[in-house]
Amino acid sequence: MEAKVENDSVDIEIRIYEGEQAYFNNIIITGNTRTNEHVARRELYTLPGELFSKSDIMRSMRQLGVIGHFDPEKITPNVVPDMTSGTVDLHYKLEERANDQFEISGGWGAGMLVGSVGVHFNNFSMRNFLNLKAWRPYPSGDGQSLSIRAQSNGRLYQSYNISFMEPWLGGNKANSFSVSVYRSLMNYGFRRRDGNAQLMITNGASIGLGKRLEWPDDYFSLSGEINYQRYRLKQFTYIPFIISDGVSNMLTLSTRLTRYSTGPNMIFPTNGSTFTLSLQATPPYSLISGRNMVGLEDREKYKWIEFHKWVFKADYFHPISLDDKLVLNARFAFGYLGHYNKAIGPSPFENFYLGGSGMTGYSLYGREIIALRGYTDGSVTPTDPVTGSPTGNVYSKFTMELRYPVSLNQQATIYGLAFIEAGKAWTEIRQFNPFRMNRAAGIGVRANLPMFGLLGVDWGYGFDPVDDPIRFPDANKGQFSFTIGQQF
Repeated sequence: MEAKVENDSVDIEIRIYEGEQAYFNNIIITGNTRTNEHVARRELYTLPGELFSKSDIMRSMRQLGVIGHFDPEKITPNVVPDMTSGTVDLHYKLEERANDQFEISGGWGAGMLVGSVGVHFNNFSMRNFLNLKAWRPYPSGDGQSLSIRAQSNGRLYQSYNISFMEPWLGGNKANSFSVSVYRSLMNYGFRRRDGNAQLMITNGASIGLGKRLEWPDDYFSLSGEINYQRYRLKQFTYIPFIISDGVSNMLTLSTRLTRYSTGPNMIFPTNGSTFTLSLQATPPYSLISGRNMVGLEDREKYKWIEFHKWVFKADYFHPISLDDKLVLNARFAFGYLGHYNKAIGPSPFENFYLGGSGMTGYSLYGREIIALRGYTDGSVTPTDPVTGSPTGNVYSKFTMELRYPVSLNQQATIYGLAFIEAGKAWTEIRQFNPFRMNRAAGIGVRANLPMFGLLGVDWGYGFDPVDDPIRFPDANKGQFSFTIGQQF
């Protein structure tokens, strides 16, 4: 209303009366042509009968995008208020996206080319596995994950693994359940003139449980896993290893605390962060038994592997342009592999292998392979002067990355990037020095294709020489690297 008119100006008074708080009434979901409605509805923070909250709507949109079954750029909530009843109907309009993946890749390592093939079904339905009518082309819709993968170099190297994950065990709470089994075989027998077998066979299985926490906030989750691996070797001398004949066992218990608060688009996050603290440990067998390990043969020392491994990772996203397209991504990681008994020393398993694209084609025994662009594979990792095996028991890495999207279409999400990063691995914790690491800078591009996942190519320039230039000639300066999936 007009409050005052004077000369050529008018004062306007606007009166606003706050009514009763509105409540959610009907929560409607459409567009889920492939995913069952309960999979989307269980992720919502907007429930019928609760007070209207814009923050709950935004959080629900994030959760719907994070589960990966819907295009996060096209999740549009439509609010329909009813003034007479004081309620609000809320309509989530979704669009399905293809998130299953088919993998065909190759990698070079230990002087051989290894091919990989695999399928990853990210919206599987185990309860319909025996229902032949539900196979279109496989039973889907319940948000479960099933992965089958194989690697091979023919007769020389073979590896097979299968894993399954249920994100909502029981269907009422976000408690996850996972199980996996795997087997690998190295056979150098056919290269020996005497025809004797030269084998390394690895069998393993794991089972895990996870829980979404409500404190300190509901972005936190806690998970635990038990894993058993058995290594059997026979005259295995082709690659340096702790033993050439015998059996090694590894039983580990793992726990991980994670806080994940990035935006709904997992391929191109524009805000939020991820923090992870993990501990993986074996029982201290030698301390429990009280056995004197000094002077024992390696096959006795490593009959049961023992270690404790600590890893911390942080990942932060911040938009630096008004349209939220130019994004700064900062990452930090630190890892430490410790031991219980000085007479045994550091474990030859589960150490850190730093340098290159983070993809060496295969892993014989529990290395954690870490990318560092601008350097060749493993060249920023210390090695034993006698055996030549990697001894990276401590590592740290920093990365700063500027990202800009070319396309955010669900059929082909593409973005370019420029990066600077530094990292290094050490043999002992006392050698750790965050101010003396191998530095690199470069550019790259990422493309997410529905059937193949995230593919990438980078060109990096390594500024610093590596510690072992004889073993790793031409390890730094200009290097191209190719990646599949997210690399930390």
